[in-house]
Amino acid sequence: MDLLNVSKTRYTTKAYDPAKKIPQAQFERLLEILRLAPSSINIQPWHFFIADNTAAKERIAKALVGKYAYNAPKVLDSSHTILFCTKADISETHLENLLNRDEISGRFKDEKAKQGQKDSRTGYVDYYRNEKGDIQRWAENQTFIALGQALLAAGIEGIDATPIGGFDESILTEELGLAEKGLIPSVLLTLGYRSENDFNAKLPKSRLVKEDIFTAL
Repeated sequence: MDLLNVSKTRYTTKAYDPAKKIPQAQFERLLEILRLAPSSINIQPWHFFIADNTAAKERIAKALVGKYAYNAPKVLDSSHTILFCTKADISETHLENLLNRDEISGRFKDEKAKQGQKDSRTGYVDYYRNEKGDIQRWAENQTFIALGQALLAAGIEGIDATPIGGFDESILTEELGLAEKGLIPSVLLTLGYRSENDFNAKLPKSRLVKEDIFTAL
């Protein structure tokens, strides 16, 4: 695998072939890669909704209306669409769940180590909630790390992908009952295989030159 070549050749897909489906085993592999995404203090403040059939994708597409209508075909014609959600706040229940999973995974040599992990996480959460006052933004930043991992994984697996930020958040929140679940919708990711009519597939990749973005200290 040549990761540099994958980075050079992957692109944001603008049109999908609705007749082509990602093999289930390969999609499950992508989900496992997504599950293993890194996050600050391993906080994992996310939840993912999977739309892998017409009815499910139509529910997502309800939020792709008005100025966002141009994104609807991407969802409807995709093989799979994933809605990335972020926890609106980091609850004690979530922190306990993380700590219990750490213990089950064998990460603590003793109770002191477990308490140290608990105190560290609580300290960071308190800092972003009370001192920085932007815990939701911090949490959502972690969700976008997961998105980046999923995009790269799709490229490696030979699967086309499109991150979509243009959707009506209020419609999606109501449709899926996100507020009751303590979640906010962050971004959509469509996955599948490009259509022959995808204009973006034929365009050269454009990025800023390295002199514009790197500074050696």
